[in-house]
Amino acid sequence: MVFNSLQYAVFLPLVWLAYRALSSARQQNAWLVVASYVFYGWWDWRFLGLIVLSTVVDYGLARRMDGRARPERMRLLGVSGAVNLGVLAVFKYFGFFVASAVDALNAIGLNPNQPLLEIVLPVGISFYTFQTLSYTFDVARGEIEPEGDLVTFAAYVAYFPQLVAGPIERASRLLPQLQKVREPVASSVIGSGCRLILVGLFKKVAIADSLAPIVNDAFHQPTGTIATAIGVIGFSLQIYGDFSGYTDIARGTSRLFGIELVHNFRQPYLSRNITEFWRTWHISLSDWLHRYLYIPLGGNRAGRRTTYRNLMITMGLGGLWHGASWTFVVWGGLHGLALAVQRAWDRRAPRGPRPRWRQAIGLAVTFHFVCATWIFFRSSTAIDWGKSPEH
Repeated sequence: MVFNSLQYAVFLPLVWLAYRALSSARQQNAWLVVASYVFYGWWDWRFLGLIVLSTVVDYGLARRMDGRARPERMRLLGVSGAVNLGVLAVFKYFGFFVASAVDALNAIGLNPNQPLLEIVLPVGISFYTFQTLSYTFDVARGEIEPEGDLVTFAAYVAYFPQLVAGPIERASRLLPQLQKVREPVASSVIGSGCRLILVGLFKKVAIADSLAPIVNDAFHQPTGTIATAIGVIGFSLQIYGDFSGYTDIARGTSRLFGIELVHNFRQPYLSRNITEFWRTWHISLSDWLHRYLYIPLGGNRAGRRTTYRNLMITMGLGGLWHGASWTFVVWGGLHGLALAVQRAWDRRAPRGPRPRWRQAIGLAVTFHFVCATWIFFRSSTAIDWGKSPEH
């Protein structure tokens, strides 16, 4: 089920009306779990088992961490990572790893037979995997207490407004909202939630979906430099309409249930440098990568070269999170390189506010850099961009 469908237009009012009649947090959470499983299972009920597996494993491991010494908590965290990332690797990256290995062997003169195995990618697996991992990370580091109620934790993992497209919610923010009774929201809150849903639908349908045919033509059958540039700019607007539109619908929907989700986009194309862009684009993913990858790698605590390395690793893996293709790694690597260059530049730049003309130049350079790197994000392969499908 997707947000811009007739099924969802019927599903949401029915779930909301029944939810309003419930008087305890446990009843509300149980209903949200049922609704979330129906929402997800509408696509393919067989993959509900993966959500249940992640829920049960991380709930049990976090409970076992309670009162244990740090080495034991870290061991249990390793088990959580192995299970969640193992499932993610199999379903999202198996074909990518196999194809890359076959290509490498072919390059040195070997000709292995590639396994003829197609694995369907479960919708939203990257989002709920990262969400449950952040929970076990925070419990292992003693930042939050393990959730004692399985139903509440199941609602945290599978909460349908943000299940398939984010934002990625930290347990310290979402779980406290699920642990208490949500009183019927005021009419003003309902109105603001509905407005957010309408804004999101406008971004998704009127902007993203309308631009999709233009972008497809530009990438598959380019007719010249101007048409190609229009296609790249069009895709920049399309992907923003898609991502931020879905986030607006998710936030608006959640507001109807008395639960606030984090902002995920704050006018990213008005950023004056690449760091600012990543503070305003897919904010929940940027926060996750910073907290659970960049900082554990050492962050900026071990010298400039290590900092630049950590930026490259973080953004490269962040690119791979978006999809199983080397073009995503290249896209992430280019952003990592840009972040490193900016950090080096800022070390030499004079302190204090910058003139407006420099800010305007920074905005233009950042926007065009982001648009140019979207080429790799959109392309099926780096060398095939611009060619027709049959080539």
